[in-house]
Amino acid sequence: MEQQLNQLSPEQRQAVLMQAQQQANQQIMQDMIQRMVKTCFTKCAGTSGDRLDSREQSCMASCQDQYLETRGQVQQALEQRQSSGMH
Repeated sequence: MEQQLNQLSPEQRQAVLMQAQQQANQQIMQDMIQRMVKTCFTKCAGTSGDRLDSREQSCMASCQDQYLETRGQVQQALEQRQSSGMH
């Protein structure tokens, strides 16, 4: 793989590395969303049956809001890392 990268032009190499970084970032975000769903559901869902009551729904919304705010901060940090790492 490294030998194949060395055969690419600097522009092509940069494009390949940027695509790999984007894919890694997407995987990080997908993992974060999966953790959000699992964590919030575990934290908020009771044993009231197959539907969330109003308290549980409010808890889920608040929990997801916190995760999404964190996601935005993580996304911003990843973008900064990507742009500074590729120059």
